[in-house]
Amino acid sequence: MASTNSWTLELESKVSAPRKFRACVMDWHTLAPKLAPHVIDNAHHVEGDGGIGTVRHYNCGSAVPFNTMKKKVEFLNVDKCKCKYAIECDGVETSTWNIKMKPAANGGSVAKVLSNHKNNKIANYGLSEIHVPNKMKPAANGGSMAKVECTSKSMQANDMMLKAKESAAEMFKSVEAYLIANPNAYN
Repeated sequence: MASTNSWTLELESKVSAPRKFRACVMDWHTLAPKLAPHVIDNAHHVEGDGGIGTVRHYNCGSAVPFNTMKKKVEFLNVDKCKCKYAIECDGVETSTWNIKMKPAANGGSVAKVLSNHKNNKIANYGLSEIHVPNKMKPAANGGSMAKVECTSKSMQANDMMLKAKESAAEMFKSVEAYLIANPNAYN
């Protein structure tokens, strides 16, 4: 019987939902190599017009246990800041991601991400299944906060999940910092 491994990440953001969605989802292939080159070396468009069916190819950096990653958009509603995409790592479908961002009362955003990882390539790295709910909401002090809970049945899987959590938190913070430093970007 396969074990279940999961982690949750809760982040708060001062950036509006539409700006954060455009940067994190619609244009991540452009921003990732600039903001997180250790995660994504470079990326290029494979097919599609940016909407449903679009495929983008990523060459991964040293912080990622995969060489390549492809992301295919399965659902997209830009007006409602919602999307779903499938990810392949080294040619093997590994996960699906559902992302939804909502405006918060203070002008920031609340985001929810659900990631379902499949029992194939991930198992080679000690993980069999991951469920990732991610909520971004405005912080009371106007800053950002990350709260993470990890569960695992093996130390290797737990170490891998902690690394994934740290990378995800770093990427969200990098995008937020970029958008705050560049107030006209993604408006």
